Amino acid sequence: QVALDVIPYGKHYIDEDDIQAVVDVLRHGMLTQGPKVAEFENTVANYVGAKYAVAVANGTAALHLACIALELGKGDEVITSPNTFVATSNSILYVGAKPIFVDIDKESLNVDFEKMEQAITSSKNIKAIFPIHFAGLPCDMGRIKQLADEYNIAIVEDAAHALGATYNNGNRVGNCQYSDMTIFSFHPVKGVATGEGGMVTTNDEKLYRKLLSLRSHGIIKGNFEFPGVSWLDDSLVNKGDALENGELKCWYYEMQDLGYNYRITDIQSALAISQMGKIDLFLERRKQIVKRYDQAFESCSNVTPLQLHGRNQSSHHIYIVNIDFESIGLSRHQFMQKLAEQGVGSQVHYIPVVKQPYYQAMEYDIGNYPVTEEYYQNTLSIPLYYGLSDSDQDLVIFSLKSLSQ
Repeated sequence: QVALDVIPYGKHYIDEDDIQAVVDVLRHGMLTQGPKVAEFENTVANYVGAKYAVAVANGTAALHLACIALELGKGDEVITSPNTFVATSNSILYVGAKPIFVDIDKESLNVDFEKMEQAITSSKNIKAIFPIHFAGLPCDMGRIKQLADEYNIAIVEDAAHALGATYNNGNRVGNCQYSDMTIFSFHPVKGVATGEGGMVTTNDEKLYRKLLSLRSHGIIKGNFEFPGVSWLDDSLVNKGDALENGELKCWYYEMQDLGYNYRITDIQSALAISQMGKIDLFLERRKQIVKRYDQAFESCSNVTPLQLHGRNQSSHHIYIVNIDFESIGLSRHQFMQKLAEQGVGSQVHYIPVVKQPYYQAMEYDIGNYPVTEEYYQNTLSIPLYYGLSDSDQDLVIFSLKSLSQ
């Protein structure tokens, strides 16, 4: 049996420049803890308009470090969405805090603002909100920030889907004007790929220093760390051990926190820098593909594109349609199988976190999130990525239309 070549729902795009950037590091550079990491951080900070950026091993590590930097822990509660990948709420559990899931809004598929407000007023322990910019569509951060300020609550934006997306005011997601920190992911299905990789942006120098140290074992180092940590001397605890004639001893380092090895390599960072040079192209092409889909499904009674109202702000990470499987007479499983037989891949984003056995055992119940549950029953993500050709997209459209008659 010959395996059919299936168009994937998402895919990275690598060109010769990307390959050369990686080869250059392999031939001439430091493989890790070298200058490419800082260059990657500066590239992203400048692109989104944040003061600081800290690159880490993956988006989950970024979330985990953000939780630690905010000093979240036992007894603290954090609001987030059940319509996300498990990493968002897992990071809250890693530090012993409790995720408070808030149902989503039908239109945006992001957390429902009114319900978020109710959750805050009905609990005394909410210390942070982790809004998720689902599928690349930003939450209404102005309102969320106002609410958080009123109750003195921290904000970490989960922008794993949203690099290149913009807020209502036209500024880029990640500039942290509405939050303490924003996290990004550079997994291959995301807009910019590093293989595995993550980033935290912030405008708060204290959080920035904390993140830098936590990413590498909680250690701060002296003169032999590239690119050198200029703020080290004020941060030293054991000055007697560290200094000789007022100078930092050249081998000296201090572990001040229980950190992790969440470093990213220069190999990945070189790839990311090269990819960032193409981000406008990537975003523009995604927008074109989305436009074609929107037009194609306009008159399709059983296929309804979602998040239509936010097309100008979104980074278009995934394209989601609602399908009336009942009226078609196929289950989603059958529908996906038939699509695959025609050479079209698809995916579901996501199984609600509260439906996962681990979370069910913690007594979360999907029945408390009716909009999320309804959304989950009938949705499908269809192919959307930079390298998707018009003819491949035509096949996707044709297959969806013919199967949903």
